[in-house]
Amino acid sequence: MSIESEQDLRGLKAIGRIVAQVLSSMRRAVRPGITTTELDSIAAGELFRHGALSSPKEVYGFPGETCISVNDEVVHGVPGKRKLNAGDIVKLDVTAQKNGYVADACISVAVEPAGAIVSRLIKCAERAFDEAMKTASAGHRINEIGAAVERTVRGEGFNVVRELCGHGVGRTIHEEPLVPNYYHPRANRKLSEGLVITIEPIITAGRDAVHTLSDGWTIRTDDHARSAHFEHTIVITNGNPLVLTA
Repeated sequence: MSIESEQDLRGLKAIGRIVAQVLSSMRRAVRPGITTTELDSIAAGELFRHGALSSPKEVYGFPGETCISVNDEVVHGVPGKRKLNAGDIVKLDVTAQKNGYVADACISVAVEPAGAIVSRLIKCAERAFDEAMKTASAGHRINEIGAAVERTVRGEGFNVVRELCGHGVGRTIHEEPLVPNYYHPRANRKLSEGLVITIEPIITAGRDAVHTLSDGWTIRTDDHARSAHFEHTIVITNGNPLVLTA
């Protein structure tokens, strides 16, 4: 969506704060032995407390309040009985809606004590996001975002998962435009003031090939390499973008 009024901005800021608070509560609970269902239940309680709904559940019928993906599970992991172990990398992906507005964010969290590869992956995804943000202002093109992400990720010896990308957001969970995490010559639309999108580096320590599991939701790397995901919902301005979910 594009912001057209102060009401739009207030509504987006409100749901952005809720998403940030849900993620904060989930992050604090990450520890060896906790199950992904228990983490999802924490999110459910926070969403209920704030009067918000899970967008994946409402829009797509996703079987959980949030997507929780562990190690080689890249995105859309279904909460279940799986227990986290020390050294795991867990991706907590929250998309929520309230009063007609939607915000989306994801963090990757190490289950301590974590190995070097996990720490490097997490830091690389966050650094790629920061580099992409430098190009995310009105007048720049969408493929400049992807170029910045891929340049950063490859510089660290990792790969972007090309099948997965950022997107427009604001009124529903997935909107136009798509925001690839690599330079795509056809992703040459100019960013405009007020446009609401996600920037979300999704990276892997191995090859970028992925597949969907038999549950119909979880996407995993073909070579079982670990992955990281970092995402925020932002508003394009004439200067630095406004981060709604920080």
